[in-house]
Formats: sequence, structure tokens, C-alpha cells
Amino acid sequence: MNQDGSASPSSATEPLLSVRDIKKHFPIRDGVMQRVTGQVRAVDGVSFDLMRGSTLGLVGESGCGKTTLGRLVAGLTEPTSGGVYFDGGRVDELQGEAARSFRRNCQMVFQDSFSSLNPRHLVKDLVGRPLKVYREASGSDLTERVVELLESVGLGRQHLYRYPHQFSGGQRQRISIARALALDPAMVVLDEPTSALDVSVQAQILNLLHDLQTDRGLTFLFITHDLSVVRHMAENIVVMYLGKVAETADSTSLFERPLHPYSHALLQASPDVVGDGSGFKGLEGTVPDPARPPSGCRFHTRCAHATPNCGWEIDDVVLRLEDIPELFDELVGVERASAFDAELQFESPAAAEGLATALRGSTIPNAMAGAMEPAVVTGNSVRVRFHEVPTVELSARGGGREVACILEDFDPDNDHSHSTSSVSP
Repeated sequence: MNQDGSASPSSATEPLLSVRDIKKHFPIRDGVMQRVTGQVRAVDGVSFDLMRGSTLGLVGESGCGKTTLGRLVAGLTEPTSGGVYFDGGRVDELQGEAARSFRRNCQMVFQDSFSSLNPRHLVKDLVGRPLKVYREASGSDLTERVVELLESVGLGRQHLYRYPHQFSGGQRQRISIARALALDPAMVVLDEPTSALDVSVQAQILNLLHDLQTDRGLTFLFITHDLSVVRHMAENIVVMYLGKVAETADSTSLFERPLHPYSHALLQASPDVVGDGSGFKGLEGTVPDPARPPSGCRFHTRCAHATPNCGWEIDDVVLRLEDIPELFDELVGVERASAFDAELQFESPAAAEGLATALRGSTIPNAMAGAMEPAVVTGNSVRVRFHEVPTVELSARGGGREVACILEDFDPDNDHSHSTSSVSP
């Protein structure tokens, strides 16, 4: 990066942004002494590149870690490990002039435009503050620069001396965008910029962003849960689930043929994407606890195409059977040898036998049953053991696509797609 913040010629064909195995874990504290008893793995090993002048869509359900990742990219949160590299420099290690250069070249537009704008400040001050901080303008020149920015987002001079509460949601988001563009940044992180807006206003904001990107050569990291939005904005898409990347692909390929069951489920859960609505199907189940993410493939607990190789574990037993009345009423303890092997202890032999019977019943899905060894009942205890499976990592599938799934050739209409691995006997 040059001293004026512009890109050097050698960097034109290199990624503007590179994220490498970034992790952000938040400690869980308990007790009077507030000792750390665990970690919430909000972002758990994510890597991707963002090319200059392009848009990368980051999609996933609420709670998948995409907003935390956006804050890591913008330098608003320090990573637990891994690194974010902006134009060759590691963001969390930048100091002095290099840090100032990064800050002006990487701006962020937040989801809630109202809370991100100081309600006591006029629009003139909100949009003009970056120019004052970086000593780009002052006095009447500052006012004219602010007017130019407002006009670039569809507002004007008449809005200079108003407060945020005097605007609609769409207008406030335009003000946020104008503020983000004040220093002519190289990249803007857009965190759900249209989720709080109605459909007609969404279209206006998206068209505005597209025009600004064309005119200014901006690079966007577009964070959203709305696939119909990202479909028209992004050239490439990263699908996140529970802190990890499930699939990466160019936009056309992902929408034509998703290779991960979670990507397919997201498409089916979006009425605007499935067209006439006949294929609409909401995602079933709840997102697992990010402090104890599932082993193997993190999506297997909700996946309609799960196999015995996907990483079933002891916690899945409780999740599948907890709604059976009185089944766990006499449970007194669990001795874990690992996430896949444990002995459940009950108050009576009858309660232990009840669990063993339930494990052989229809409540247990076939994929889970295929990964489980026969339960062994010894007095008041039941030994439950699953075949151990390593964490499913991203693998290349051709055409620049990467997928974190053991299904080699995922077919949404076939529950028996070919698996890349098999369960050991």
C-alpha cells in the first residue's frame, strides 16, 4: 500500500484481504472467582481471500459467527489465533502510520443504523467526523465535502442539520454508507446492511451499493443471512455454520448446485430463491451450543443426509432421547472416556435397561444407529460407544470450490450419496 492509501501496482492481482485460520473464542466464566470453565467458539478456524474490486458474500444463520468474523476483519476485535492480512500487512500487528492507513481503508457499515449513529449529533458532524479526524477538510470545505457524500447516496444539503431520529431506516443506512465512504476506503465491511429494511428500500440500498462499487472500485465483504440478496451482490460466497466454513464457491455454482447439505438447506429455506415456493422448507432443529460444537461434521445433528461417518457422539444420545418421559430421571452421572465413549450411570438397573431399549428403538435415526456399537448394560450403568470420527475439514472439489462434507457427490434427492470414508468395524 502506498503512503496515500492507494494500491501499489504489484498488489493489483493479489488479494486485498486474506484471512488465515482465524479464531475467536470467548471465555465462559463461572463462580465467585469467575474462573474460565469453557470457551464459546464464535469463529473457529476460517480462511478465505477477497480480491480487489470484488464482493465476497458471507452467509449463514444467526449465531454462525459471521458478524464476529466481520469485526475481526475490520480490526474491531482481536483474534484468539490466526491472522487477517490487509494488502500484505497483518491487521492486529499494524502500528503508527500503517494502522492509520488500514483504518481509513477498511470501513464498516453496521446492521442497526440507528444505534451506530450518535443520536445527539447532526448529520453534518456524523458524516464529516472521519474527514476531521484525518484532517482532510475543515470549515466550509468540510461542509461541501459532506454535501458531496450525501448526494452520492441519494441525500442532499437539506439533510445536513438534522438528527438521526428524523430519518427513515433506509435514509439512516444511507447516512452510514456516506460516513463509511468519507475517506474513500479500499474496502467496506457490510454487516446485514438491508436486514432491517422493507423490500422496496432494500432494493434501493443494494442498487446504491452496486453503483458506488462501480464508480469507486470498492471491495465489499457482504455479510447477510438473506441468500436472495447475496445472489445479486457477490461474485463468490462463503457459507458459515457454527464458526466454521461449510462451503466456498462462486455465486453461480452455489445456487445452481450446492455441494454441502447445509448450503442446500439454506437455499430451500429462502422462498425468494426456490422461486414459486413449492420447494420451500425451513431448517429443522436448533443450532448446537458453540461452546460444545458437535464432533465430525458440525451440521450432522440437523442434516437430512447424515451418514454413520459424520461424527455421532455421546451428546447426540441425550439430544435425541431427552423428550422421552422419565428416561433420564434416574441418571446420576456420566463418565466420559472421550466424546465418543461414555458410561451413563443410573439409580436402578431398570432405568439403565430403559436407556438401552430406547437406543434400539425407532427414535434413533439409522445414520446414528449405524455409528453406534451395541449398548452394554452392567447393573446400573450403560456403556455407549460410537465409532470415532475426525473433524471434517474443507476439501477441494474442483472449479475453485471447497466443501467440508464427507459426501463426495452430494445429491439432495438421494439420502445415500457416496461417502469419502467408511466407519471402521
